[in-house]
Amino acid sequence: MLKKWVTGALICAHLSVFALEINQASEAELDSIKGMGPAMTRKVLIARAEKPFANWKDLMLRVSGIGKAKAQHFSDQGVLVNGQSFP
Repeated sequence: MLKKWVTGALICAHLSVFALEINQASEAELDSIKGMGPAMTRKVLIARAEKPFANWKDLMLRVSGIGKAKAQHFSDQGVLVNGQSFP
């Protein structure tokens, strides 16, 4: 029983380490996302400064260079928009 509890706790800890909310991420955190790069990070920060992203569709509409494939790639790395993974 203890082994199952410890395993479950470790899995939860592992998942929470890799979750990154795009509306709260720092420049360094955004740069650390594979496939993001400094230019896209700047675009995200500029668009986010106007208002937070409501959802993935909003992010894709407001940040050029982020389409469905890129959004899925980011989501697979643990990026969230308003707490949601890419659908």
